[in-house]
Amino acid sequence: MRTTVVHRWTSGLPTDDDHPYRTGAWRPDLVEYDADDLDVLEGAIPEELDGVYLRNTENPLLPAIGRYHPFDGDGMLHAIRFAGGRARYRNRMVRTAGLAAELAAGRPLWAGIIEPPASSERTDGWGARTRMKDASSTDVVVHAGRALTSFYQCGDLYQHDPETLAPLGVASEDPRWGGGFPTWGVSAHPKLDEHTGELLWFAYSKEAPYLRYGVLDAAGRLVHTIDVATPGPRLPHDMAFTERFAILNDFPVYWDEALLAQGVHRPRLHKDVPSRFAIVPRRGRADEVRWFEASPTYVLHWINAYEDGDVIVLDGYRQAQPMPRPTPEDGPWGPLKKQVDLWAMGTTPHRWRFDLRTGRTTEEPLADEICEFPTINGRFGGRRHRHAYAMTARRGWFLFDGLVHHDVERGVVDRFRWPDGVYASESPMAPRAAGTAEDDGWVVTFVADTVRDAGECWVFDARRIGDGPVARVALPARMCSGTHACWAPGGALGGAGA
Repeated sequence: MRTTVVHRWTSGLPTDDDHPYRTGAWRPDLVEYDADDLDVLEGAIPEELDGVYLRNTENPLLPAIGRYHPFDGDGMLHAIRFAGGRARYRNRMVRTAGLAAELAAGRPLWAGIIEPPASSERTDGWGARTRMKDASSTDVVVHAGRALTSFYQCGDLYQHDPETLAPLGVASEDPRWGGGFPTWGVSAHPKLDEHTGELLWFAYSKEAPYLRYGVLDAAGRLVHTIDVATPGPRLPHDMAFTERFAILNDFPVYWDEALLAQGVHRPRLHKDVPSRFAIVPRRGRADEVRWFEASPTYVLHWINAYEDGDVIVLDGYRQAQPMPRPTPEDGPWGPLKKQVDLWAMGTTPHRWRFDLRTGRTTEEPLADEICEFPTINGRFGGRRHRHAYAMTARRGWFLFDGLVHHDVERGVVDRFRWPDGVYASESPMAPRAAGTAEDDGWVVTFVADTVRDAGECWVFDARRIGDGPVARVALPARMCSGTHACWAPGGALGGAGA
């Protein structure tokens, strides 16, 4: 491995920090690396594996105003580029306007998600919850040759070269938007249709009409946007699509209206309110939105959706307990622990069917396994899928301890679990370039070994997850844990191979 230190950041965090999401597997990274000719510790990198695996992580450099939530951290991108049986690695902070302002001030200027917005020193802010820093640390997707990072409370789309991670400006200043970048920003989880090259996105706000939907074409131009009216401010986190439709949601977990009127942002489950799903043609008008109702729940992430005749099938992770409560035995970190514990939320694979002829919704469980953060073969996005790959989590804390493969047609499950103290990342499926079968390819993940204080990238055969990795690749350092990742094939990058 040939390693170059590109930049060292100075941490403003306390030296005796005991916060569970700034220590251990969540310890922030302070060094940016260029690493080439990565060492293969076990097995061999498949010659046909060609593309880049990108991960966004919450990586705070300064202390918080009040309480710190793991999703508040500043974005740091990690990229491993595979080609010809070799690999190289890069990592870079997402240089947001908010991070630059705080570094210049030498202190935090915006409060995080579990503090009142009035605690922020700065009054500007994006999207759904104003006076909150757009950290661009939630998600990443490659579209029109650029890696776009985004924030779950809405913000700008920060653009990067998907291989070098060099910054390429922000979408709000990109002429391809034609001045149409939404004033609310864009939420995390825009969806790429690999068949059309379109990127479907949504944004939400406390201001009417509360929900907005749009489309970028394959060249990155804004070509469509509509407002989708909801009864009040809502908290959607993800969307889905089929060949002809976009699917948005209005779940009964949203801010308490009475408290919100007092400036308090406290979400709760409205038990008597149904879940609602908005189905609209992908380039449809606002008056073409159709709403379908289902049992009350909340869903963070969708697996996929597709059309089965006049029925739209939607798979995702239904929460059995959308708003879990802390218990005394959880200790001082109890409230924070419950907010991000998949076991407390009871997230299991679930299927909804929306009949476009009758307006009727039916739903059923797909499995009873606690898991989340799904990925599929991107070529099957919006089309009938059979295979889904998801993460299992350590009970009590937001740490991925295993990988699970669900065959949703046959009900077959294949699993892999890491040893104690070793944690993985969201694990996208990387299809074989010449393959046609949905499960022909690999699953790639970054791994943080807190026992050895080492970082690795593991590659699995997508058909044999339980057999363990076909390759383990050394990284220059252990990375901070985080949320989302993506895979982009070499042909979508426009650059040279590794």
